[in-house]
Amino acid sequence: MSKVVSDQADGLRRLMAHSPARLVAVVGSSPAVGATSVALNLAAALAQQGKDVLLLDEQSGPRSASAIWKIAAAGTWSDVATQRLRLEAAAGLAACGVQVLSAAPAAGMIIENVHAMLQGRLVLIDAALDSEGALSPLARQADEILVVLQPQAVSITAAYVCIKRLRYAHALQQLRILINRATSATEAQRVLTNLSNTGSRYLALALEPVGCVMADPLLSRALQLNLSVVEAFQTSPAAIDFRRIATELLQWPWRSPAGRLPSPISTTAKRQSDRLLEPN
Repeated sequence: MSKVVSDQADGLRRLMAHSPARLVAVVGSSPAVGATSVALNLAAALAQQGKDVLLLDEQSGPRSASAIWKIAAAGTWSDVATQRLRLEAAAGLAACGVQVLSAAPAAGMIIENVHAMLQGRLVLIDAALDSEGALSPLARQADEILVVLQPQAVSITAAYVCIKRLRYAHALQQLRILINRATSATEAQRVLTNLSNTGSRYLALALEPVGCVMADPLLSRALQLNLSVVEAFQTSPAAIDFRRIATELLQWPWRSPAGRLPSPISTTAKRQSDRLLEPN
């Protein structure tokens, strides 16, 4: 089965060889909001729609996408970026057809032609922020940055802090936001609207709501099976939400990658802006 999936992916890749890659960085606004779950479920949903999907995994440990899917890859993103290995040889293949590659941020490694290297692919980055709340050089090249939060007050506050740091670290003009494990679609929409209005008013930043993924006990059950809920329980509420978001993701307009935006502003300028833009 995996060979059939691989052969199909190779055929699609040849057809798309001259199409630019599209990169989406998925960012957890704080620990345990489920950003990795969002990344692997969106990847699986996109693969089910016939897309050539690569998941670059900047996380580590037993809760990373590579560990959950039990990916035994022959190499890493560093191997591919430095041309020690071809992507097809380095990456592991999940049962759902998603290619997965460990991409732990490496000090000093900046690759400027990521889009050219990954032609024809839809790339999700399970992004790891540094100690200052900034993206890795790889994630900075994403066309879209999707920030994941939960609807509880503590998570909303942490999300605002995370978004503010990203705004000033990379001079971002827009981000997308998603509520994970929502208990009510109405409440999730209220949180998204309020956060979007706050970002526009105080940060001069467009925060575009993506919607929500409903709280679903089958999410945890799927992880116990080392699967995404999209693979394991296709009719579950969370799987339906992920497939909807994946379908809408394909319709997002193309934007300039974050890495091509102006250089990060200085710490002094950031502090001055913080004072000017803080709510009274």
